[in-house]
Amino acid sequence: MRSPKTIEVIIYTILLLSLNQFTKAQTSRMVSSFNTGWIFKKTNDTTASKKDWEKVTLPHTWNATDMQLTKHFYEGEGQYKKEITFGNEYKDKRLFLRFEGVGQVAQVYVNDKLVGTHKGGYSAFCFDITYAVKLGSSNTILVKANNKARKDIIPINHFLFGVYGGIYRPVSLIVTNKINITTTDYASPGIYISQKNVSATNADLSIAVKVENSSPQAEDIVINSTVYDKSGKSIVEKKSPHHLTTQGRQQFVQDINITNPTLWDGFNNPYLYKVVTRILKDNMVIDEVTQSLGLRKFELVAGKGMMLNGKPYHMYGVARHQDRWGYGSALSNAQHKEDLDIIKEMGATTIRFAHYQQSEYLYSQCDTMGFVIWAEIPFVNTFSGEEGDNAKQQLEELVKQNYNHPSIYVWGLHNEVYGKTPADFPAVLTRDLNDLAKTLDPYRYTASVSGYGEMDRPTNLNADIQGMNRYYGWYEGKIGDIEKWANGLTQKYPNNLMMLAEYGADANVLQQQEQATLKESWNYTLPQYPENFATKTHEVQWPIIAKHPIIAASYIWNTFDFATPMWNRGSMPARNMKGLVTFDRKLKKDGFYWYKANWSKEPVLYLTERRTLDRVNAITPVTVYSNVGEPTLYLNGKKVTAKPLVKDVPVHYVFENIQLKKGKNILKVISSQNKQEYTDTITWNLK
Repeated sequence: MRSPKTIEVIIYTILLLSLNQFTKAQTSRMVSSFNTGWIFKKTNDTTASKKDWEKVTLPHTWNATDMQLTKHFYEGEGQYKKEITFGNEYKDKRLFLRFEGVGQVAQVYVNDKLVGTHKGGYSAFCFDITYAVKLGSSNTILVKANNKARKDIIPINHFLFGVYGGIYRPVSLIVTNKINITTTDYASPGIYISQKNVSATNADLSIAVKVENSSPQAEDIVINSTVYDKSGKSIVEKKSPHHLTTQGRQQFVQDINITNPTLWDGFNNPYLYKVVTRILKDNMVIDEVTQSLGLRKFELVAGKGMMLNGKPYHMYGVARHQDRWGYGSALSNAQHKEDLDIIKEMGATTIRFAHYQQSEYLYSQCDTMGFVIWAEIPFVNTFSGEEGDNAKQQLEELVKQNYNHPSIYVWGLHNEVYGKTPADFPAVLTRDLNDLAKTLDPYRYTASVSGYGEMDRPTNLNADIQGMNRYYGWYEGKIGDIEKWANGLTQKYPNNLMMLAEYGADANVLQQQEQATLKESWNYTLPQYPENFATKTHEVQWPIIAKHPIIAASYIWNTFDFATPMWNRGSMPARNMKGLVTFDRKLKKDGFYWYKANWSKEPVLYLTERRTLDRVNAITPVTVYSNVGEPTLYLNGKKVTAKPLVKDVPVHYVFENIQLKKGKNILKVISSQNKQEYTDTITWNLK
């Protein structure tokens, strides 16, 4: 028989467990997917009755096909509707709808009440719907989305890329208590983690927490921020009491020091801590937000490049557009991850996410994988003079929503927008954007990008980094002219931070021409865009880029082919084919393997021109990319005794003057490294 004291202990334990469960239930916010149960119609679709609605699951775009085929795509309004009942369990709660991306103007209605309008197709937005919701009955959520180009919203046209219409990124329902870490500060996480004085021995954190109080009276709260290591162990904790009034959004700052931190070191060690910030009232957690933390120090040095945590870091770069054949911009997380895996396979270490804010999942994966990221807004191509306010809004959204991602090192302000004088609209707006970025985030770089090669153009030099897009051999000059350009910058501007923000050439895999017959330039107005010319461009230009430290980083344009609905070039309407991988991600072009051989630690042995099957030249060079040693070539089963020439980089081997026979020719290369043999085989047909 238990003693009364034992029974008392048991009852106390039960009450304590119940209290813990209650506390846990009260904790924090609930965030749930809001992507199912929607119906959709095109408002002005003349091919269907206005009464016709179709069931859809988000993400969704209405341009998944038409924008990828022609300039005659549906541009205008589409409507999304959802019915939902909110029970009485939501009494005394705050309800928010958070949209990660709607192309490009969104109007959100709850029970016929307009709860908010958002302008801009690439950033998130969050609306408080508490006051419009009816508890215990059905509620109608209606979203009107419109992707029509407008002079007051960037981008102001569909020229460089198409703005897909629809709710093409996920939607979440966020439920909080009446005191909460803000969700509506430009849809940011509500906490901003600044890091200073980062080294292997020390790191200083400053955590700004923005809190709202919608209860009827002022309250005393405690803010508790805890840093956890990768194993989940708490390594430092900071508590601070605060008096929270009912007047406006209030910001509180906590300073934390971490000794002997494990640094986030790119691909070497993308180590992530976790910061959990909680609001406590009467010793109960009433809200909490979790953010990843990567402690690192980015430093760009003119003439040397990127220093990550005080050590040189190779910036092997590619650019990435978010759309995909047959899906448009409405991609799953698995598809975003596949893109990153392809980029990593190639050996790239840094990505320019062009020319707009991209998926939150993507940025988080870059934190986890170790990519170094350039994030930017879609102030591109041209200007109207009416888009200044929207550009500032989208920049503030970009910075605040992504402030805590350790992988981001630079905010991009514009791409190829020009004025005739430093007083013209593009230059003035760029200076304003630079000031805004530096005010919001003084700890990262800013960049603007010109499509010309002169540093002293009127719109240049308004950001920390001057990016330049150079397409020698394609839009101007010869392929090798990039060397003269780089030499000139080295001589004239040795102290400037400069990056090659884009380079490359279009490559239609359905069009082939033997590389040996190609000249040093191409007329891009021709209907033929042979893959081989792009391959040659990369073979010539990468070795030049690699030996010029004035180029702090370079970014291939582009990783993947993408839609350009207003274009009709290279016998492929609505397509930019400068990608190293096809639009559907199924075929990796020769250029992909060129960079993989140069950049990746994975073994590469690759025969080029594998789609140039029908040959017209009996005597031809055979090119091999190999990072596993000198290859041996066999032609039709017979070993070629001649040694290959090594070109400008050690992975580039060329067997010259190989004699093909009429008809079928089988080429095979063999190389070995560390007792491992590698082979590759292709077949050519000589007419």
